[in-house]
Amino acid sequence: MESSSQTVVAARNSDRVLVIMAKAPRPGTVKTRLTPSLSLEAVTAFYHCLLDDTLALARSLPDVEVAIMCPQSDVNDLAQLAGDEVSVVAQKGEGLAAGLTSVFAHFAEVHRRRTIAFNSDSPHLPRSVLEDAFEMLSAHDLVVGPTHDGGYYLVGAKAGHPALFAHDRMGTSSALETLLARARVLTLSVGLAEPFYDIDVVDDLTRLAAELRLAPARAPRTARWLKEWELVTAQSRLGKEEW
Repeated sequence: MESSSQTVVAARNSDRVLVIMAKAPRPGTVKTRLTPSLSLEAVTAFYHCLLDDTLALARSLPDVEVAIMCPQSDVNDLAQLAGDEVSVVAQKGEGLAAGLTSVFAHFAEVHRRRTIAFNSDSPHLPRSVLEDAFEMLSAHDLVVGPTHDGGYYLVGAKAGHPALFAHDRMGTSSALETLLARARVLTLSVGLAEPFYDIDVVDDLTRLAAELRLAPARAPRTARWLKEWELVTAQSRLGKEEW
């Protein structure tokens, strides 16, 4: 049986890298679109669960190096959270577009490894979708996982393409359209992964809670948090009705 250190070495020799785009779970810096409905503390705790479960999903993939790309100020906190098996790399520049450019410059540019940048709030994604995305990179220059709101939850490549993310409009309903248009200009072949959803607003919480009630093992920490959230929400609603 391989030791954990042998497993890590084998993964880092793999030609497949899964890089989680993350921030340190600090109040006011993560999942800010949830704050009108949830306290800063609750949002931070929820994001911590999402990130923990996303790391567990990433580690469940065989022969894949797992890494985190983050702002320089978050490296130490995320390194403590992620543990020794995950490398934490500081991005060059500010913002998500700079982070994505840093991913492919750092992991794919020299050794041309199949590298996928994955968001930190989709631990409920079936593992098979990630496996399929890596397979698509064997035949395409780029793989993209669209979200239902016009963005994307993953993007993968085998080389660095700095112009791909320049002045990116991430967080808007045209982010996917912009990325695909740039890919066409760069004459990159594109494979599309299965459309999915990430967690941005309270309706997404409700949808995710319903899914994880049926299959909590997909994201156990997040499932526990959502179960408590639903209980508190129900009690609050009942109290208002009684009043």
